[in-house]
Amino acid sequence: MGEDTRQRLDKWLWFARIVRTRAMAQELVEAGHVRINRQRTQKPGHDVKVGDVLTITLHGGVKVLKVDGLAPRRGGAPSAQLLYTDLAMPGGDAASAEKGDAPGSGLC
Repeated sequence: MGEDTRQRLDKWLWFARIVRTRAMAQELVEAGHVRINRQRTQKPGHDVKVGDVLTITLHGGVKVLKVDGLAPRRGGAPSAQLLYTDLAMPGGDAASAEKGDAPGSGLC
């Protein structure tokens, strides 16, 4: 039953399509670029559960994601997006980009 409520960190990162491969997920964690509930972890096998908050340093930026679900396998992008909520952008740049705002049309 524990497998229904928890999942390995590297598998979750891969299933949620944060990284392209599971090996990349393992490397990201081992390099110390992932925190679970503000605690740095370097163990790809660390368990995550629904409600955990992950802070991920990725491609020169920081993602803050709340785990909303676990998956039995890697699915498509729409199903992967259901696994988390992005807490870093509560309506900022991501919402503007989706609306099609031009990069120079905002405040300077």
